[in-house]
Amino acid sequence: MTSAATMLSREATMIPHPVFAALQDHQSFVPSIGWIVPFVGMLLSIALLPIIVPNWWHSNLNRFKVAMLCGLPVIGLFAFHGDWSTIYHTMHEYLSFLLLLGALYTSSAGVVLRGDLKATPLVNLTFLTVGAIFASFMGTTGAALLLIRPLLKTNSEREYSVHTIVFFIFIVCNVGGCLTPLGDPPLFLGYLRGVPFAWTFSLTLPWLFTNVILLLMYLVLDTIMWNREDFYHKLHERVDVRPLRVAGLKNFVWIGLVLFSVAFLTAPRIAQAFNLPENAFLATWGRDISLVFIAFCSFLSTPVEYRSANDFTWKPMLEVAALFSGIFMSMMATVRLLGIHGGELGLQTSSDFFWLTGILSAFLDNAPTYVVFFEIARSLGDGSGVAGVAPALLTGISLGAVFFGALTYIGNAPNFMVKAIAEENKMKMPSFFSYLGYSCVCLLPVFWVVTRIFLD
Repeated sequence: MTSAATMLSREATMIPHPVFAALQDHQSFVPSIGWIVPFVGMLLSIALLPIIVPNWWHSNLNRFKVAMLCGLPVIGLFAFHGDWSTIYHTMHEYLSFLLLLGALYTSSAGVVLRGDLKATPLVNLTFLTVGAIFASFMGTTGAALLLIRPLLKTNSEREYSVHTIVFFIFIVCNVGGCLTPLGDPPLFLGYLRGVPFAWTFSLTLPWLFTNVILLLMYLVLDTIMWNREDFYHKLHERVDVRPLRVAGLKNFVWIGLVLFSVAFLTAPRIAQAFNLPENAFLATWGRDISLVFIAFCSFLSTPVEYRSANDFTWKPMLEVAALFSGIFMSMMATVRLLGIHGGELGLQTSSDFFWLTGILSAFLDNAPTYVVFFEIARSLGDGSGVAGVAPALLTGISLGAVFFGALTYIGNAPNFMVKAIAEENKMKMPSFFSYLGYSCVCLLPVFWVVTRIFLD
């Protein structure tokens, strides 16, 4: 198993600027088990406060207060032990994560689909199918932000439509994104750790099987709900139909540049292009700078009326920023404990890795969870395989991180974003626990079948 000292040494090599070089000599430390409490508190706040104090929780300022209350003690713990590189790396990951979402949010909000399709089960199924394909090639975040608004517009006259957004989160925000490293953040982190870009195409069969099952499940459910619609709502669907017309097409260029930046502006490539060390500021922050530039250009080049047509506000981004600031900070001790003691969990088969990676991904955010179990699997091997990981174990880790991200609102970044946008459009989304009920009933049986067919 990878020792704590080895893990810390790897973290130190990722420090991006010479001013932090002196911090590489700090000593490793193992947090006590009690330091998972702030992270658990952050999760419980997200689950319970919208129910207990909904009006108070509605303020993003109050969400930031809770995030700081849960996150700052963990930051203080790492600072007290001199582990500044982990703090710096966590903050850099958080900012990179936020900038990527912000760039995709800004550019996709400039694409306007005018018109209103009839929200029949087949039309909605088409939205979800297209989203499942787009998710792997433009990222789950990009696909979700591109399609969620026209889907909400199409279903705005329906009385029963919450299930459509729930399945949108299942499919477009998560399960659809496992065919390329661009599809979901965990797979991109694997790519950065040496997994070949094309390796994820080996996940095609479980990707296809799971998406087809979920789409069929949705078609049956939406057909039942469509038949329950009263005459008034069905009449509006027939009368208000207008063909969709696309405006703001140039924003697809900005979306493409975002994806290009994520795929190719890695620290080694930038360092090689400018003859710099990989820990130089430009090499480490170059991609983030490019994302800021792309978002700025998209915002300035898009007419205001296009964003107004999409009811564009910064509130969903602020909500994500608030909640994930607390998640990133408070989970530092939990991730450290998993990295140190993960080998003691007795994981051996791809099924083991699929379920444990998956369950923790649902509550710990799937990107850092993927990294922890990737390193655990690597420590169990002899250096052969895919980037030092046995292919079967890597399959279990990859599918678990991507698929189980759909289990909760906090499992994957786009989930909360879609929830926030839907609520801005006056749709009453399920609470944390209600959504968990939806996902357990719909997803866990499918994942069990995936285990039996594709894993050992």
